[in-house]
Amino acid sequence: MRETLTQKILKDHLIEGEVTPGQIIQCRVDIALGNDVTAPLAIQAFKELGLRKVFDPERIVLVPDHFVPNKDIAAATQAKTMRDFARQFGITHYFEVGQMGIEHALLPEKGLVTAGDVVIGADSHTCTYGALGAFATGVGSTDLAAVMATGQCWFRVPETMRFIYHGTPQPWVTGKDLILHTIGDIGVDGALYHAMEFTGDTLKGLSMDERLTMANMAIEAGAKNGIFESDDTTVSYLKNRTQRPPRYYHADPDAVYLDVHEYDVSVFSPQVAFPSLPGNVHPVEEAENIPLDQVIIGSCTNGRITDLRVAAKILSGRKVHSDVRLIIFPATQAIYLQALKEGLIEVFVEAGAAVSTPTCGPCLGGHMGILAEGERALATTNRNFPGRMGHPKSEVYLSSPAVAAASAIMGKITHPSRVAGKEAP
Repeated sequence: MRETLTQKILKDHLIEGEVTPGQIIQCRVDIALGNDVTAPLAIQAFKELGLRKVFDPERIVLVPDHFVPNKDIAAATQAKTMRDFARQFGITHYFEVGQMGIEHALLPEKGLVTAGDVVIGADSHTCTYGALGAFATGVGSTDLAAVMATGQCWFRVPETMRFIYHGTPQPWVTGKDLILHTIGDIGVDGALYHAMEFTGDTLKGLSMDERLTMANMAIEAGAKNGIFESDDTTVSYLKNRTQRPPRYYHADPDAVYLDVHEYDVSVFSPQVAFPSLPGNVHPVEEAENIPLDQVIIGSCTNGRITDLRVAAKILSGRKVHSDVRLIIFPATQAIYLQALKEGLIEVFVEAGAAVSTPTCGPCLGGHMGILAEGERALATTNRNFPGRMGHPKSEVYLSSPAVAAASAIMGKITHPSRVAGKEAP
């Protein structure tokens, strides 16, 4: 059959067309997602079209996570638009402040997406769910409106690029470092409208949290989607979690790929993306001694419990540098509560960090951590374009939570081993 993982999933959701790269197809959608930035536009389009019902109130997910808790009247109005729509159409999965989290951490946690799904979201980082073995991609708000009404979406079938990772990572090298290195290798448009299929013996040792991080940043290479084949880690994560039965797929042994990239991760150092592109990547050794004003640990990329545990290990018994503001964002309320139970929040506060309720705020320069002119931040987020986190003349560097935590202590970008030793958790 010679089909890739992405082709197989699309084929099983096919309504019209042929699953051949470059062809336009119509597919059934399992989950449609919107947030407080994109959903109000979709709702406006939905109403302008005179639509009176949604295709399935249990298959639409609305998560206000970008400007909430509301930062101003405009943000409050956007959130209210979502809230009113959810009540009017009986949307089952609307997550209010206090129950919500950052959308791309919340949906896997709640079991709303599963292996074999086709998921669309009016947010570019919807590709996160490829870590679960789903086809997941971002769309525009008007596309979301159409899907909310019909449960269908059109796609151009992407060609697939295969990324094979071999070897055992060095201490402090994580999935974030693997994907940063990959984007640095192929560039921010190196996978433009292609599927990035991740495989190799290295990935078998990665946690689901690390896989979610890698899939999340596929869009930073221009990809249509990023996807992992299901294995024991996938099955274990999804067991007793998902609200619908998972469907596990594997690429054919003779599947046709546009390109294949292989990496020996044993030679990787922790990676840092310099301003102002996620592809401007260097080993941390080349970034050391760059002074910092702010460090952000969190976001849909690296705000999960394993990320917080790594940060706490490094921060425990130490203090944030007097010249640095450290802000930590657990990605969901459940993660926040788990961090509280494990004593991680206490570690953060005693170290001098501010701990926030779940929000995307600083990642997109919205609120809760905006940079002034000339300031420099190191963040575990996914983008570092000019003005991404505040003033156009500020700078953002990207890294893993380990590098971020160590750097917050030292006041400058630092290899974690210089603070916490060579033995990673």
